[in-house]
Amino acid sequence: MLRPFAAAACVAMVALAAPSAHAQPDPNKVLKVAFLIAETGFDPQASSDVYSNYVNRVMFDALFRYDYVSRPYRIVPNTAAALPEISKDGMTWTIKVKPGTYFSDDPAFGGKRRELTAADYAYAWKRILDPKTRSPQLELFDGKLVGMDALVAKAKETGRFDYDAPVEGLQVLDKYTLRLNLKEPYYDLLADLTTTGSAAVAREVVEKYGDASGWVMANPVGTGPYRLKEWRRGQKIVLEASPTFRDVRYPESSDPADRALMAKFKGRKLPLIGTIEISVIEEASPRLLAFEKGALDYIEVPVDLVANVMEGGNALKPRFAQAGVVLQRGIIPGITYTWFNMEDPVVGGYGKEQVALRRAIGMAYNVDEEARVIRQGQAEWASQVIPPGVSGHDPKFTGNTKYDPQAAKALLDRFGYVDRDRDGWRDLPDGKPLVLKKGTVPSPLERQYDELWKRNMSAIGVRIEFVTQKWPDLLKMARNGQLMMWQLGNRSTTTEGYGFLGLLYGPNAGLANLARFRQADYDRLYKASKQLPDGPERAKLMREMSQIVAAYAPWKINAYRYENIIAYPWVLGYKLDVFNIHPWQYLDLDTKMPRKSVQ
Repeated sequence: MLRPFAAAACVAMVALAAPSAHAQPDPNKVLKVAFLIAETGFDPQASSDVYSNYVNRVMFDALFRYDYVSRPYRIVPNTAAALPEISKDGMTWTIKVKPGTYFSDDPAFGGKRRELTAADYAYAWKRILDPKTRSPQLELFDGKLVGMDALVAKAKETGRFDYDAPVEGLQVLDKYTLRLNLKEPYYDLLADLTTTGSAAVAREVVEKYGDASGWVMANPVGTGPYRLKEWRRGQKIVLEASPTFRDVRYPESSDPADRALMAKFKGRKLPLIGTIEISVIEEASPRLLAFEKGALDYIEVPVDLVANVMEGGNALKPRFAQAGVVLQRGIIPGITYTWFNMEDPVVGGYGKEQVALRRAIGMAYNVDEEARVIRQGQAEWASQVIPPGVSGHDPKFTGNTKYDPQAAKALLDRFGYVDRDRDGWRDLPDGKPLVLKKGTVPSPLERQYDELWKRNMSAIGVRIEFVTQKWPDLLKMARNGQLMMWQLGNRSTTTEGYGFLGLLYGPNAGLANLARFRQADYDRLYKASKQLPDGPERAKLMREMSQIVAAYAPWKINAYRYENIIAYPWVLGYKLDVFNIHPWQYLDLDTKMPRKSVQ
């Protein structure tokens, strides 16, 4: 069950006559939003960053989705005709795809309309397993499908994955029917099939536009409500409503809290807005200023500018309230952490000395100051890898170190990290200089983190330097094992918590597992936990994994964050979804309302 969040009601809506349920998206309605980090590209099987996947989510279709209005969250069919038919032993899944869903028009289809079929999902999932693709979504299907391991092994041997070879574990029974035969029951598979990584792609598109790895980052062609109209990398993304999108109606709710929402939107055809304009504005001040001037319709409140927007009790400042701005707030089902490259000669390794170094670094970093000062009270110290709001979080468990610089110094002294050359800085036990090198992006907010890290490390006599690059470049370096440390955040797109533990699963090293952590007991427990339903037995295994993380310290676990979304009153239908803060296909704009901005 998800943790309750504040302001679950929707943004206030004016009493206008509802337009026809059959109306097409209005091309003159342009929703303007911002990303604070640049996207990397738009291939659902190749993308791993949250910002690319916000866009992928509305261009590509998974078989299932979380219902937009239901709380608690529940999974419903999307392009599937119904929920899966699952055998009693949980190992055979039969899924029907709805007829009449079409890809956006593209030259790859030779001028013909291209219908979505079961084969498109089978192809997309094989792409994830193709060694050449190096998909960061590998854990979705790796080791799960009967007969697939042999096909993957042959691909590794020959350098070519045979997409046409029959596989018992992934069968296309007919044009609209998939059958999965699993090696063992996987109780989280349904949640996995709501993610963008499991979305369908067309083989013709990949073969026409794919790069050497088969990635199609710049030519997205999906079946979703929007398609890519314009893209200036790291600057601007423009989406337009797809004219081939199927007939999808606004979801219904019987919750009294949604009464106004249903009065406005019930039965209307989606999407409602013709154009989505996404600007990449990395610096917080220009992003907030753009909102204040009315150039953005809603934003995440920048963590370093919370005091400019909110005051005591997390209420809006009068100038925002007077403009009709609405605040919605909830705890993010995610975590921030600093990972260590376990293959790095300085901070990596599994010996007592290396573990001691990582633990000392963790104890010397002041998470409470980060939460209180940099995040302006919009975060709290994280007790464990799995955050609140997802399965597996144990409120009674503590698997993280508290800030204690004196204990950090004592630990370093004990394991030989002392100042051997008397230059004022600690050295490695072998006498070589001890220098930490941490990835960072060039932004005012990151500079605050860097200053805190430098001050905290200097306090224990440890030098730290910063590798400054744009975020996509750092991600590429991280995947190639070229970074020593990097502070990141991950948030879940499902209510299942196992994905956070998957960030440290050995076979995911270099993909989702950027720390390159490999530990046999951890990997065994991870595989076993995925074969159990949510319950006490699974929770026990997940806790054991959290204990292993605490013991080896491949991460310095940092904070759980709060999401603060502010929106103008002309944005209609926004209901905070902590798993997807950009629900564009469900939103509308009141073009008749006077645009009174904050300034």
